[in-house]
Amino acid sequence: MAPKTERIQYLRAVRQLHRVRSFYAVGVLLWAASAAWTGWQAPGSRQMWVSVLLLAVFTALLATADLSLRRLAVPPTGRPAHHAASHKAASTRHAHA
Repeated sequence: MAPKTERIQYLRAVRQLHRVRSFYAVGVLLWAASAAWTGWQAPGSRQMWVSVLLLAVFTALLATADLSLRRLAVPPTGRPAHHAASHKAASTRHAHA
């Protein structure tokens, strides 16, 4: 039963990383807009530098989350994700009644 539990934990980790990556991407966009706005209004001010610092932090977090997702990604095998019954014709070895 360990492989099934590991698979569930793997899927949860990937799902959580997708959510976190989305959050960080929104943070990068907001802090970029904030840095641009404060840079326009008050170039060189403390608020601008705080916005730039937070932009750098969120960019680093986004890169880390993206790298983690790439490491967890399973290489595509060209096969379907589920294993359904094959579509081959039934064997003719069985006698018909």
